[in-house]
Amino acid sequence: MNFTQALLPVLLLVLFTSCKENSKSRIHYPQPLPKELPQTYLKDVVSKEGLDFNALFSPDGKTFYFSRSVKKKYLIMETSWNGGSWSEPKISSLFDTIYSNTDPFFDQDGSLYFISNRPRTTNDTIDDYDIYKMENGKSGLRPARPIVEINSDSIEYYVSVAKNGNIYFASYINGNLDLYKSEKVGATYEKPVFLNALNSEFEEHDPYIAPDESYIIFTSTRKGGFGEADLYFSKNNDGHWTAPINLGKDINTATYDYCPYITPDSKFFFYSSELDVKWMSTDFLKKYR
Repeated sequence: MNFTQALLPVLLLVLFTSCKENSKSRIHYPQPLPKELPQTYLKDVVSKEGLDFNALFSPDGKTFYFSRSVKKKYLIMETSWNGGSWSEPKISSLFDTIYSNTDPFFDQDGSLYFISNRPRTTNDTIDDYDIYKMENGKSGLRPARPIVEINSDSIEYYVSVAKNGNIYFASYINGNLDLYKSEKVGATYEKPVFLNALNSEFEEHDPYIAPDESYIIFTSTRKGGFGEADLYFSKNNDGHWTAPINLGKDINTATYDYCPYITPDSKFFFYSSELDVKWMSTDFLKKYR
């Protein structure tokens, strides 16, 4: 047996494994695909009834989650790929409908984070939003629990988790809506750190952190934007965040632009604009990275 013959089984195994992994996370995007400019995502399915916002694909790519405002309550909706199209959205069975639930996010291990105004304990009488986590176990997602190291008596918003488990979020901890980071150490989280280089006297929220923490995209109401709130980009240079850059008028509008999210395959950028969910190719990020 020569070297090529000996190596062939190994190559076939690697190819089979790669294809198998890709098939698990393959996302069936609706056609036509957006290119340079943003388009409304799944019009009349996701972007349909009043205020629809957020964007999140399940780890296997077969379910798309988003949030909908219904009678002054936030509900997390889901639509599933049925082999030929995306289904009519329904309230996700992962979440109750007693309280408002929104801003879902899956980490690298398949655990699910979200925010909710449900009480953290039976004695909790403060009406605010906190961060919750459903740990991914052998039998699936475990019941939601509040992340006590992060939650405060103020409002916590929009969770994004890096590959190493570090959590980025927004909070009114200090009276203003700002961006924070909590490092994961073992099974616990460190005290949240104020991201001074990214925050301003105005509101900053809805962070999307790159898996390797190399960049962050977030919403800000700071002056100099195109509308009520714009999306900004900052690069991580050896632990130091660069001055935030406005993502420009092709993305930002005269209204409110928020909820940035990049798909697991890194192909598309999602965000919310006023009442709808938008998406476009991530090619535009090349000039910033």
